[in-house]
Amino acid sequence: MVYAVPLIVFMDDVSGNVSKQWNKHHAIYMSNANLPREMLEKEFCVRFVTSSPHAAPMEMMSAMQDSIGKVKESGIFTWDCKDNEEVMLVPYGLFLGGDNPMHAEECSHAGLHCNYFCRTCEVGGTKEYKESNEGYNSIFVPGQLRTPAGTAAEIRAQFVTALNSGASEKIKKSVSLTGSALDDAINPLLGVEGFNVHQDTPTEILHTVLLGVVKYFWGQSVYLLEKAKLLDLFQMRLDSIAKDGLNSPCLNAEYICHYKGSLIGKHFKSLAQVMPFLIQDLLPRTVLDAWTIIGELVVHIWHTEIDDTETYLVRG
Repeated sequence: MVYAVPLIVFMDDVSGNVSKQWNKHHAIYMSNANLPREMLEKEFCVRFVTSSPHAAPMEMMSAMQDSIGKVKESGIFTWDCKDNEEVMLVPYGLFLGGDNPMHAEECSHAGLHCNYFCRTCEVGGTKEYKESNEGYNSIFVPGQLRTPAGTAAEIRAQFVTALNSGASEKIKKSVSLTGSALDDAINPLLGVEGFNVHQDTPTEILHTVLLGVVKYFWGQSVYLLEKAKLLDLFQMRLDSIAKDGLNSPCLNAEYICHYKGSLIGKHFKSLAQVMPFLIQDLLPRTVLDAWTIIGELVVHIWHTEIDDTETYLVRG
């Protein structure tokens, strides 16, 4: 038997110190996507691959890609203890996990420093355009999807521009390359067969949603509650609300309201689901409608089980 093994590859910067002093290392971890979700969350199912305080992220990812490519060609022979026979495993990269800044680097994208600040689609424009009514509204409309080939072409054009303006020997050597060799020189992930580095770097919902939209909307809501002297009433409602439908035994209303400016992801995840029931007669209708939409969004993005794949794909 030959089994395909999809790999979830995660890379991020971490501290190499036990103390709080920051000692930046880049580390790569790997998980087997064939495992059930409840097993993927276990620490012993996450395998450490490599770490370095000196190598750049894309250097490490290049070595990782070379290793996966070599094993993909020859396969790994091992023993299947269930069927009691020898089997061959063929691994391949399924997607890359990480936060938004790391994903942007893996996509050869400058993140929020770009005019077009989305690594997945071409949304944005110049600073003046984004500040106009038309430009601001366009940010919320999906743009044309990026592709590895398109990204490589854009970077190649930048190399040519640099070459014409007096570039170093290293840049001249890169421009002289063609095809897959050039893609590897630019970014080893751009030319991986069967892998789209833009579409296969799923958005990290913790920082994008909970510590992004929900966090700042929570701050605005608290400001309105304090201004109207209704925060104590809000805390009483939060403390008494039914928690049966939440995956949290305790909301700890006193902590949330006392440390309202220092909450973490798990607090915002719970608040997003109960806020409409707490503020229905405390805050303006527009704020209530926004929290209702946020609650629906949180439920959708933490959809952990798909009962009917065909229906799910149609709705998605």
